[in-house]
Amino acid sequence: MPVQSLALTVAGVVALTPTVLHGAASPQARTEPPAVRQSGSVGAADLLAEVGDCTPVSQGRYRSDQGAAATIPVCGTDEVVFWKADMDIDCDGQPGIRCNTAADPYFSASTAFAQSDGRPLNSETLPYVVVPAPSALWDYRAHGVRGGSVVAVVYGDRVRYAVVGDTGPVGVIGEASYAAAEELGIDPDPRSGGAPSGVTYIVFKNSRVIPLEDREAAVVAGEALARQFVNGG
Repeated sequence: MPVQSLALTVAGVVALTPTVLHGAASPQARTEPPAVRQSGSVGAADLLAEVGDCTPVSQGRYRSDQGAAATIPVCGTDEVVFWKADMDIDCDGQPGIRCNTAADPYFSASTAFAQSDGRPLNSETLPYVVVPAPSALWDYRAHGVRGGSVVAVVYGDRVRYAVVGDTGPVGVIGEASYAAAEELGIDPDPRSGGAPSGVTYIVFKNSRVIPLEDREAAVVAGEALARQFVNGG
């Protein structure tokens, strides 16, 4: 189906293409994960059934880690782009108790996309996904993806919603924030955590959460877009 028809159907929750959901930013420092509504109305099996076949949109394949074999294509439909990979932990952005130079030897205090106040994102509090930096292999910008695009992340029987929040190496794919891993029940430690395989990332084309750091808005938009996607428009 054309991407615009998806946006039209969920109008009122998500605006017309480019899909935008507005809400108030409210990430806070925490010692426990905040209670964010996850209705479970769209199950992992439902989403995985829709992305069982891959039509590659990348001009080759990505590695799960530097030095690994390049086996992972980015796939696409009219409504989404997706890939099936591992999950490495991105702890970059605002330093905190769990994400800092002491906890992560590769820590960077910046992210490719910023909050509405101009500050980097907070990996500890915001579930976000990392996309590879644009290259001849694949340029996410040419496929309706940008900072704030809504992502359904599936691991086991769990579905959680995130936003595109950072970019990574041009040849590697499969990375998400500390908070995203934590919500999926994956060890979020930047040194020893992550998942070696079995994570599916589904990015809804032409969607966008504003402000990017609004965690609840991403969940509301993600649930609506996922429901529309599995119902076939």
